[in-house]
This record gives sequence, structure tokens and C-alpha cells, in this order.
Amino acid sequence: MTAVEVLPNLEPQSSFRQKVESLSGESISACFQCMKCTNGCPLASYMDITPHKLMREIQFGLKDEVLKSRTIWICASCETCSTRCPNGIQIAHVMDTLRQIGYEENIEAAQRSVPLLHKAFLGSIKKRGRVYEGEMILAYTFKNESWAGLFKLVNFGLTMFKKGKVKIIPSGVKAKSDIKQLYKASELKG
Repeated sequence: MTAVEVLPNLEPQSSFRQKVESLSGESISACFQCMKCTNGCPLASYMDITPHKLMREIQFGLKDEVLKSRTIWICASCETCSTRCPNGIQIAHVMDTLRQIGYEENIEAAQRSVPLLHKAFLGSIKKRGRVYEGEMILAYTFKNESWAGLFKLVNFGLTMFKKGKVKIIPSGVKAKSDIKQLYKASELKG
């Protein structure tokens, strides 16, 4: 006779689902597990929790499993899942919301380099009004790999500069004050 594994009962914790729905503006409760999001996702094979399963875990309120997953950091926000959803759930936006919740709650990202790149990207926009690739990649690489990473970039950077792909002096933006106001407004919301 073989032993049967008894799984624990799951009791949905609606507070996490409600928080994600409130912050994202999306009705996660409307997901009925058709799997169209997962079947269309170009990165699903790299995720530890596929998109439709992640939606189910949010419905069950499995906050730790969701926020500590690689999935929310691997998602490229290509919106294929959102386009395929028959209920119009913007799953890519839900992923953004989950990353933001994780960041606000100081949960260490399962994919360390992704939030570092995100922070370098937004920092460049905040400072200059648009992305200055040279500054962004230097900030990202230093935080991700320290000085060793910067030394690896020297030849690559010189090649890109010689081909005119990277400028030494970034171009300006006319509406820089508007961008600063957007940042200020978003900080007040959080």
C-alpha cells in the first residue's frame, strides 16, 4: 500500500488580492485560469510561477510566494498576456504593481539585477529628463558588479563611442520641469 500525501488546506487571504487590485486597478478576481496568458508569454519557460498560476496565487493571497518569485522580475512587460486575456486583465500592469509592492516592503528581489537596472533607468530620467545611456549603464554596472564590471565595459564602451552610438555629453530636454513635477506627484502618491 502506498502512502498518500495530504496537502494542507489553503484558505484564501483576500487582503493581499484586494491590495493588488486596488493598486493596479485590475480585477484579479476575474481570472478564470484559461491559461492564454501563459501560453502566449515568451518568457514563461524561464519563470518559476507561470502567469496564470501567479494570478491564482494572488487570488489565494499567497503574498510571500508571489513577491519572492522570479516571475515578477523576469516579466518583460511585453503585454502579450494582457492582449490575450479574455477578461481584459492587464497582467503586465499587475506585474509592475507586484514589483512595486515588493520594493516598498523591502522584499529582496529574486532577480537582483532587474531592480538595479530599473533604478538606474529611472534615475537617469529623473536627473536628465530622458535616458542618458552612458550614465545609466555605468550606474547599473557599478551597483551590479562594482569596479570589475566597469573595467569589463571599457572596450565595449570605446567601440560604441567610435561608432557614434554613445555620446559623451547627453542631449537636453525642454520640458525638464514637467518631468520633475511628475516625479514629485508620484512620490506623493506612494
